Amino acid sequence: MGGGTADALSALADVAGDLACPVCARPLAFVDGSPAVLLCGAGHAFDVARQGHVVLLRGGTRLRPDTAEMVAARERVLSSGAYGVVSAALADVVASHGPPSGPDGLVVDLGAGTGHHTAVVLDATPTRTGVALELSVPALRRAARAHPRLAAVGADLTRPLPLRDASVGAAVALFAPLPTTDELARVCAPGARLVVVTPEPDHLVALRSRLDLLDVPAGKPDRLAERLSPGFAPVDRAHVRTEVTWSAGQATDVVAMGPNAWHPAPARDDLLRTWAERGETVDDVVAVTVSTLVRR
Repeated sequence: MGGGTADALSALADVAGDLACPVCARPLAFVDGSPAVLLCGAGHAFDVARQGHVVLLRGGTRLRPDTAEMVAARERVLSSGAYGVVSAALADVVASHGPPSGPDGLVVDLGAGTGHHTAVVLDATPTRTGVALELSVPALRRAARAHPRLAAVGADLTRPLPLRDASVGAAVALFAPLPTTDELARVCAPGARLVVVTPEPDHLVALRSRLDLLDVPAGKPDRLAERLSPGFAPVDRAHVRTEVTWSAGQATDVVAMGPNAWHPAPARDDLLRTWAERGETVDDVVAVTVSTLVRR
């Protein structure tokens, strides 16, 4: 696991033919140089950043990407191993189901963040190549070095994905908003697996109750299956749980790495400082549902 700029460029070169120009949807080709470029047949060119990622966006975005501070907090939490069982469950599903008939197809992480979970999946599937689709540039910089077979691509999941038709053999999404069902069905090959991780109502219940964090509504997997039903059939659903103990610093990072970061609360910050001063810890639970669907 882990790679450098040379690996990031190699991964981009490997997947370039499965990427689509965000302007005209033609396939892209990798052209080495300083900088390296992804180029389509119509002449639209996209420079590869020196860190090894490429942004395939036409114009701006209405979304608010994660900040550098949010990304750093997420990396610290994931590096602690608190979500290790979630990464392992994802890797298990992708590895056990295998690719659809024909070529392996890409492993695509929708809203990949730092690429931490995708790297675990790729370690478990040594013949597969991955694409991390992510809007946040600070996250893309980390994803570009997360795994030598992972290409980091900047994309807005609310727009057409910069992927060719039927190029995806497995798609994963963790706590990320999904593209439209039509768009997912377009890029996923028949028989491809879509694996979606959603929080259960008692996920991080101790932190949420003590720090007044955003609630987790019940019934997410059912609503997900209903929404995706025109293109995907549910084949499995697993509940993954593990007990964790947060230090005050880790609790601060959990708040800072997700949507709660957009809702600052002085009282919450005061409480976290008090915990830190007293050396208090909080026993909690990571509880998620892993839903597996197959492209019809």
